[in-house]
Amino acid sequence: MTVKQRFEGVLGYFAEVQPNPESELHFRNAFETLVAVMLSAQCTDARVNSVTPALFAAYPTAEAMSVATPADLLRYISGVSYPNSKANHLVAMSRRLVEVYGGNVPDSMETLLTLPGVGRKTANVVLGIVYGKAAIPVDTHVYRVSRRLGLSQGTTPDAVERDLSRHIRSELQFKAHHWLLLHGRYTCKALKPQCTTCPLTTWCKYVASATRSSR
Repeated sequence: MTVKQRFEGVLGYFAEVQPNPESELHFRNAFETLVAVMLSAQCTDARVNSVTPALFAAYPTAEAMSVATPADLLRYISGVSYPNSKANHLVAMSRRLVEVYGGNVPDSMETLLTLPGVGRKTANVVLGIVYGKAAIPVDTHVYRVSRRLGLSQGTTPDAVERDLSRHIRSELQFKAHHWLLLHGRYTCKALKPQCTTCPLTTWCKYVASATRSSR
């Protein structure tokens, strides 16, 4: 099976059964999106959603968060992973938003990457959700699923992103990110992939390799 056939099969399946995937993070605007995505690094969306209502009520804008201290934010985000470093990044990010971008979330990869605590994955999520741009954020789920399915052989998130971007039409790229992420979260799990019930086995390189080795 060619890589093109794998992409056509996988994307075709998702487009039919899940035409409008959405983020499981909760947010209402660009600033909240950026904050929620930063908090979600190495943390579950459910855990982030449990702390953001109170956080956003206390600090609804970049201006409000920019005058807070990391200790102030820790009262709200202590339940997420790496709360100390995230509190530092959120305050520094908010201050740069106010000082350089007038409190507005930038709309390009280059400018987003100038914000403290914002890496390429976070920037891609913001570009896709807030600005509707072609973007394929590669987190651990997207990285794992893409390699298992045979959509990429990249050994870094950036390499996987390049492979996916090359084969997926721009208007489908952010949807594809959600499809692969959710598939990795609920079916193609890291330790116990649910291959016996997975609907993608027809196109899956991992399953094909396992079948050959068992013969």
